[in-house]
Amino acid sequence: MRFKIIDAAKKEFPVQRLCSVLGVSQSGYFSWKSRPASRRQGEDMILMAHIRARFSTSHETYGAPRMHVELKEDGLQVGRHRVARLMRENGLKALQKSRYKKTTDSSHGGPVAANLLDQDFGCDGPDQKWGADFCYIWTAEGWLYLAIVLDLYSRRIVG
Repeated sequence: MRFKIIDAAKKEFPVQRLCSVLGVSQSGYFSWKSRPASRRQGEDMILMAHIRARFSTSHETYGAPRMHVELKEDGLQVGRHRVARLMRENGLKALQKSRYKKTTDSSHGGPVAANLLDQDFGCDGPDQKWGADFCYIWTAEGWLYLAIVLDLYSRRIVG
C-alpha cells in the first residue's frame, strides 16, 4: 500500500523523500516497481475484463451479487466478495432504477376548477373554446414538459 502511494505521488515529490516519510527503503520501492505481477494480480486482471464486459452489456445495472451469478454461469470460479472488491477498486457501481413517481394527487384539499365545457366540444367559430393538455417526455437531458393549447374549432395549436 505504501509503495502505491509513493508511485502515485512521485511526480510531485522526490522518491527518496517519500520513502523516508513513509518509512520504507528506496531499494524496496524499486524492487516492488520492477517485480512482475503475481499470479493473483494476473487472474484479477483477466477477471476484471470479464466483469467490465458484463457490466457494460447490463447497461451498468449489475451490482456484485448479480455479477457474481453471471460470472458463475459463464463457468468462472470466483467468490462474491472478490467480485465486490474488484468492482469497488475499479469504480464500477451499479446504477439504480428510479422509482415510480406519482405526479397527480386527485385527493387533495385544494380548489378544483369548474368544468365549463361539460363535454360540449362543438363551437361555431374560432377562438371560442380552447382545450389544453400537457405531458412529460423523457430525453437525454432529463424530463421535459410539453404543454399545448388547442383551438377546438380549427383543431390547431394556438399556444
